[in-house]
Amino acid sequence: MLASSAAFSGFSVDDVPAARKFYGEVLGLPVDEEHGMLHLHLGTGAEVLVYPKPEHTPATYTMLNFPVADIDAAVAELRRHGVRFEMYDNVDDTGVYRGEGPPIAWFRDPAGNILSVLQEP
Repeated sequence: MLASSAAFSGFSVDDVPAARKFYGEVLGLPVDEEHGMLHLHLGTGAEVLVYPKPEHTPATYTMLNFPVADIDAAVAELRRHGVRFEMYDNVDDTGVYRGEGPPIAWFRDPAGNILSVLQEP
């Protein structure tokens, strides 16, 4: 029944202008704003809706993953743009986890939502 639906995902933030600046200027994503909500345009052609929620509570899981060809270069570039990486257990001094699975590094948007960059296989 929904197989042909143009489904999309979304998540909340507590400050739409801060989110627009972060996703558009820091991460470099194409961003549109309509009716007080953001539309993030991803490299896959998919779109993510970012909507305001005054009582927003950040999720405790990764909301959005960005596969990259070179995680070390991506982490370095994001750091140059002011992104701070989460220093979880078992990550190296740059914030990259290099255990099971692909190398991955986590960071937060201004609303505290968890995002990641991970090395493409």
